[in-house]
Amino acid sequence: MNFYKHHVFFCTNQREKGKTCCNNRGAQEVRAYAKDRIKALDLNGEGKVRINSAGCLDRCDEGPVLVVYPDAIWYTYVDKEDIDEIINEHIVHDRVVERLKI
Repeated sequence: MNFYKHHVFFCTNQREKGKTCCNNRGAQEVRAYAKDRIKALDLNGEGKVRINSAGCLDRCDEGPVLVVYPDAIWYTYVDKEDIDEIINEHIVHDRVVERLKI
């Protein structure tokens, strides 16, 4: 059994000026938003969900990106509404959000 039902890693890597990276697309802010939403929904903690920052996940050109384990589903997102959809569909209802999957 996994310690968390879902472990979500947000790429928050910052590359050199001028190079494409998730952090230049608001990844830190959106990760903080996701963490707050999970807590507000009482979905955080053992047996539930963990939101983490990750270094470079090496998919910056498709980014910003996050990956949900143990499902190994990769997503891109544009805004907080996309994060709400990922949380509601994937995290709460175990349904992959195909339109955001990469």
